[in-house]
Amino acid sequence: MNVFDIYLEKIKNLVLELNKNNDILLPDTLDSINVDVTPVNLDFDISTNVSMVIAKINKKSPLEIADILIKYIKKKDEYIENISVAKPGFINIKFNNLFWNNFIQNTLQNSRTFGINKKENKRKYLVEFVSANPTGPLHVGHCRGAILGDVIANILIFNKHKVVKEYYVNDYGNQIQSFTKSVFLRIKEIIKGEKFPIENPDLYPGDYLVEIAKNIIANNKMKFDDFDNISKDLTKLSVFESLKMIKNNLKNLGIEHNNFISETDIVNNNEVQKVIENLKENNYVYEGKIKAPKKENSSDWVERNQLLFRSTDFGDDKDRSLQKSDNSWTYFASDAAYHNNKINRKFDLLINILGADHAGYIKRITSVVEALSGTKNKLICKVSQLVKLIKDGKPFKMSKRKGDYITVEDLISEVGKDATRFIMLNRSSDVELDFDFSKVKEKSKENPLYYVQYCYARISSVFRHMNLDINKKVELKKYDFKYQNEEIKILRKILEWPKCIEISTNKLEPHRIPVYLYELASEFHSYWNLGKDDKTKRFLNEKNEISEEKLVFLKIISNVIKSGMNIVGVETPKKM
Repeated sequence: MNVFDIYLEKIKNLVLELNKNNDILLPDTLDSINVDVTPVNLDFDISTNVSMVIAKINKKSPLEIADILIKYIKKKDEYIENISVAKPGFINIKFNNLFWNNFIQNTLQNSRTFGINKKENKRKYLVEFVSANPTGPLHVGHCRGAILGDVIANILIFNKHKVVKEYYVNDYGNQIQSFTKSVFLRIKEIIKGEKFPIENPDLYPGDYLVEIAKNIIANNKMKFDDFDNISKDLTKLSVFESLKMIKNNLKNLGIEHNNFISETDIVNNNEVQKVIENLKENNYVYEGKIKAPKKENSSDWVERNQLLFRSTDFGDDKDRSLQKSDNSWTYFASDAAYHNNKINRKFDLLINILGADHAGYIKRITSVVEALSGTKNKLICKVSQLVKLIKDGKPFKMSKRKGDYITVEDLISEVGKDATRFIMLNRSSDVELDFDFSKVKEKSKENPLYYVQYCYARISSVFRHMNLDINKKVELKKYDFKYQNEEIKILRKILEWPKCIEISTNKLEPHRIPVYLYELASEFHSYWNLGKDDKTKRFLNEKNEISEEKLVFLKIISNVIKSGMNIVGVETPKKM
């Protein structure tokens, strides 16, 4: 039950009826009309801008139009207690108890679907996220993007879209050769005692390589003598072992991908060559030269003829190289082939989660997807900005090449999966995030995860005291309750849940979910504390009984908390 959608439709139908009766004129479209929440300082439930949208064409002020509309709106609606206009012309509506009883009953009876946008066209999405190089375990730099992608997928799934979660394995190129060489040297160190050249900047020196090397030795009978002879097979084994670590990291984060797509398979299947031919046929590829970038010393830059994609045809600042000087494919060419592979799998929309260092890559990859699909906005890229770890008031630093970085396992071991997911998601992904270990462990309002979980635990304690199962539906024959302002304040927040889901889905902004849950929990805790001085606000009366009015009130809050926490991927403990 999305009250905002219901009243938007009611108001549009009303102005169409008034227009039909020649009472008002209407613009060509009513798309600008909206119904939204009212400002917190106003004691109203919803607000609409309809007067401002139609004022100009009627040559009247929004306040004059509002005066005309108000009497018609209230006249045709039994659920409205009060309606008024506020400058510059917003019409504000306050609902009566009949509305709130109907809302609670409808929401509880349809608890599994509450929040789902039923009007929205359901689509098929491919969400690609993490896609970290398979050269070792995940570090904290990957963590935020992993959670962002997973929860975006969860929101879309909640809203009944079809979603595939995918990981692109970059197992091709020089870095993989360096990784394989590093594993080989660790194997030699274990078998023959040859010291690993830790000072070599082209190698991966992390201790995790010892574990990978030991697993390969234990499970394979190959001779580890000549690197060139075993390089191909050793690469497969090394990537396999690294992916095992990564998948375990993801599992401990509560993340499971549907697909793992190999770059090596893309290249070996000649998909790069095929996509280049596709682009050539459509005149999107040519031979040319690229001038030195502005930040590059032009005297050191060597201009050469190379294969270029016409990225500027799609708004990019320059055309992009598809081939290196040794005629091997660039990373961009392989990425074009991979995205063509996605397009051929007939998804309606593609979503990529990128790290902060890949923000400059967005225009070229969206350009090639448009060229290949013939569709604008087929690919949506979301950037996950940096995370700053704070411990004991000091920043933690990391470096994957040096091997002293902080892994996802380190973080989960320190604060747990739930805190990692909730706090990483608690701010918009396009701004940097401070992850303070001490605050995450606090049992106070300063720790948003604790505050939301404690809300659910408090509600559970009431149900437990009454020997009721919080997970079972509450069945009542009659809903005829009179809620006071303090309860209605919380019910207004419940009213916003479908809107929160809608915006989170449309804008792919999952941080709105934990922010909403924290606000709802704050309203609930404030109400709970009122019971210390006001017996009428206590959930259990002097006879240790709970009224039906309070029972359904608690149930509707717990349902939304549970639903939201499931989307975020964290637990709702019944005891804390």
